[in-house]
Amino acid sequence: MSATLELTEALIACNSVTPADGGCQDLIAKRLQAIGFETESVVSGPENFQVSNLWAIKKGKAGDQGKVFMFAGHTDVVPTGPLEKWASNPFTPTIRDGMLYGRGAADMKTSLAGFVVATEEFVAQHPDHQGSIAFLITSDEEGPAKDGTVIMCERLLKQGQRLDYCVIGEPTSVNRLGDMIKNGRRGSLSGKLKVKGIQAHIAYPHLGENPIHLTAPAISALVATEWDKGNEYFQPTSFQISNIHSGTGANNIIPGELTIEFNFRFSTESKPEQLRERLEKILKDIGLDFEIDWHLGGSPFITGDAELAAAMRKAIKAETQIETELSTTGGTSDGRFIAKICKEVVEFGPLNATSHKINECVIIDNVEPLKNIYRKTLEHLIA
Repeated sequence: MSATLELTEALIACNSVTPADGGCQDLIAKRLQAIGFETESVVSGPENFQVSNLWAIKKGKAGDQGKVFMFAGHTDVVPTGPLEKWASNPFTPTIRDGMLYGRGAADMKTSLAGFVVATEEFVAQHPDHQGSIAFLITSDEEGPAKDGTVIMCERLLKQGQRLDYCVIGEPTSVNRLGDMIKNGRRGSLSGKLKVKGIQAHIAYPHLGENPIHLTAPAISALVATEWDKGNEYFQPTSFQISNIHSGTGANNIIPGELTIEFNFRFSTESKPEQLRERLEKILKDIGLDFEIDWHLGGSPFITGDAELAAAMRKAIKAETQIETELSTTGGTSDGRFIAKICKEVVEFGPLNATSHKINECVIIDNVEPLKNIYRKTLEHLIA
């Protein structure tokens, strides 16, 4: 068994349903300490939801740490779902038919193991490496994401820690290992809209105002609006309604209020303030009596095709012979926090097809190539 596969299995065996770490970070810290890393563990969050965070750094020979390359990721996983639907225990790593099964296999314990072993090999081969290597690991990515990476980035900023490159181990590959790198992510802006009407007996509609009827034109207008055209890196901004609720449950009452939950996934062509203003203007022009509770989940970021993306594409080509695609599709990640303090951020990891699913798994034959890609990217940038 390869060192990478062995460590992946050890991490999967740690029950780390968010915000628990399950001992993963201790395993990682000990491996890094053995090759000269300084490590710091930070516990944050309320007592009933404590989050584990790990910061580790090994300084290079160049003055002022040289270029600083950081691996970032999370040890927490989503809940397993019904255990009886799993073919094997989700926290007992199991190999069958060329696949390694277990919760976190794809998202993202294989990547974490790849980070560690790639770094061990790199340090052994380049003991006098010029640049510095850092790790930022949290157990709060799959949860509220309030006491993990965002807190650690604030600490690093206050400490004046410079970061030049960051690779996040999210599962980004689609059909084959290496076919997609995320070099940015869309922003996420959510809203909870409450439209006021007047409750009345359904047989006397003239005595009420039905908020469902009042809101129908607004929904049509919002869905038909072109918020922006996107750009070379981003799809056009998307507006989607996720939930609608109104009524008391009785079929003879005109409801007095309608609640709509919606979300913008927005590109760098739009700003949150602009989206809020445009949406509220549409509602006002239609004459609705409303209030909105807004929440900005994260702003968009883009690295482009700079040094880090180019080095990783070169590493992928050398290992897999694939010309990889740069993409900003998908959901949010902790990259939205790291991009505020790091010049270049990309995400790369194994196939994402089984992430969060029952019988989550990773292709065993992809484990070593993934580790090799991480190591070769280090070699291109800080050796």
